[in-house]
Amino acid sequence: MWLCSSTHQHRFLIVWCRQLCRLVSMGSSAESSLIPGGRSRDSAVRRRHRGSNTSIAPHQPAQAEGMSDRRRSAQIKSLKNEIPPSQKRNHGREGVFKVSAELRKLCLEDFPADKERYFRPKPTETSEFVFGIAPCLLALTQGRRKAYQLLVKDGEASQRASVLRICEEAHRQGVQVSRVSKKDLNKMSSGGVHQGVCLRASPLSYLTVETESSTSGAGIPLWLVLDRIQDPMNLGAVLRSAYFLGVDKVISSLGHSCPLSPVVSKASSGVMEVMGVYGCDSLEEMLRMKVKHGWHVVGTVGADPRESQIPVIPCSDFQVTRPTMLLMGGEGEGLSMKLLSLCQTLLTISAGRDLSPGIESLNISVAAGILLHSLLLTKSRCLSQKETEN
Repeated sequence: MWLCSSTHQHRFLIVWCRQLCRLVSMGSSAESSLIPGGRSRDSAVRRRHRGSNTSIAPHQPAQAEGMSDRRRSAQIKSLKNEIPPSQKRNHGREGVFKVSAELRKLCLEDFPADKERYFRPKPTETSEFVFGIAPCLLALTQGRRKAYQLLVKDGEASQRASVLRICEEAHRQGVQVSRVSKKDLNKMSSGGVHQGVCLRASPLSYLTVETESSTSGAGIPLWLVLDRIQDPMNLGAVLRSAYFLGVDKVISSLGHSCPLSPVVSKASSGVMEVMGVYGCDSLEEMLRMKVKHGWHVVGTVGADPRESQIPVIPCSDFQVTRPTMLLMGGEGEGLSMKLLSLCQTLLTISAGRDLSPGIESLNISVAAGILLHSLLLTKSRCLSQKETEN
């Protein structure tokens, strides 16, 4: 009984141990299968959670960046539409020219908008277009004109030092500065050499002889009297020589003479903006009055003068010993017979060779330079001689 029971118990223990071992192995495998699964699920959940966080968190800045990019591109497009094409070409060249910050600021302030940039003014009865570097600068600095607007050629030419100087002077005086095309400047200057600048300003006119000052300056006065000069280029060149050599006053006949136009100012290299030119309705009356006051009236003739009762001498032999008026006639005909009859002496320029028929004279601007240089040289010698005697 005991043996059977003990045997039965032994078998029961063996079976129970085996089952227990099987259960333990099954439990460990189940546990191992459960734990990794949980870990994988947790890690998957964490990954999904982390992925959702990473997908959500950067998504909002991306949208913001996209919106800002779209706004920035829209602003750039609007700015590009506001900037004229010629200015777009010059945006990359701002650092090439070494100009001061004030001048660079000046350029930005003076050319702000398209409507100002492409404004094409037209001359009126009270304004005209002065063109060229020297005439525009002197017209601004001398103050004899009222300046309304400075027009500068668009492009790199506007960065030249001479042009910037004019722009700075215009800005200092409160004159509007605008950029225009070369085609517009060509129209404003009527095809003249504008050098990239035009100034719309009030016109200059002849001064009246009555407005002359009582004093003619130190020394013996020398006046240049012009009769019927019709070519503005010749008139400008004569004014330039007269100013350079030291003529005290220039008087022109008003009838059959060219006006003081921008072409005259350009031909004179701006001298017309500095030197006042007087106009006279009747040169004959003025000459008669000056003769009564002791002035010496001197006329000019060609190298082969016609027979005249008035003495004709080379200009190199003439000496200025008293107030003198030098008369010069217009192109072609020279002095009129009325003016020649009022002259006390006639001067001529000696030729250096035998001249062919038809070319016995010089251009009036060239002849004026030679005659004035000769007369003013003798004048200075006379003055120095008097100072030595005293």
